[in-house]
Amino acid sequence: MKGVNTMIKNAPKHVGIIPDGNRRFAKRLLQNPWKGHEWGSEKMHNVFQWCKECGIKHMTFYALSKENLKSRPKKELDFLLKMAGKEIKDILQDKKHFVHKDKVKVTFFGKLDLLPKDLQLDMHRAMKMTKKYKKYTLNLAVAYGGRQEIVDMCKSIARKVATGKLKPERVTEAVIKQNLYTNGVPDPDLIIRTSENRLSGFLLWQSAYAEFAFIDTLWPELTKKQFVTAVKSYADRERRFGK
Repeated sequence: MKGVNTMIKNAPKHVGIIPDGNRRFAKRLLQNPWKGHEWGSEKMHNVFQWCKECGIKHMTFYALSKENLKSRPKKELDFLLKMAGKEIKDILQDKKHFVHKDKVKVTFFGKLDLLPKDLQLDMHRAMKMTKKYKKYTLNLAVAYGGRQEIVDMCKSIARKVATGKLKPERVTEAVIKQNLYTNGVPDPDLIIRTSENRLSGFLLWQSAYAEFAFIDTLWPELTKKQFVTAVKSYADRERRFGK
């Protein structure tokens, strides 16, 4: 599909992506798990470009779950965080980075306080640096858990009720949305997952009316054809929004 115009009529405005299979791909090739994550990071860059070509303006990647932050071997986790740190440093230091060239607003959300302090600081710097970009939005869920997001949302609303800033009868879906990590980001229209057929807690509230595409391939092996086929399948569906 190289060189082919892939702009799609009725393409989703926002695609959420669960990139699964890096470790298994590395194992198949008799490589260390972190090598799979390296290939997976390269694939994320590819997919961003494919989204652009399809006419998709908002992308959210499930980069690292809160559970994986606690369960992955230290050596593998250290590599992941170092790789993330390097990518963010590139955003901060290289004006030719695609984020600046394409005017991409970058957002990180999740339990960021669980990450190393220097990484947290650079994430906030990158968000501040790109907050005025309007052409595309790239959201990265890091140290993220869907249930934890809902717990934190409930706590946030409870504090406002307790201090008199919000009346219980004023709690609506809109208020809930304002207190989620993703406040200001449109709900996903399409969620794509590679390798497995489950959500793994990804955007539990926000995905209520999303369409889903489960692709039976490991993330580093995902092809442009497979991605575009999933997006075209979405464009051909009649969304019912629970009706």
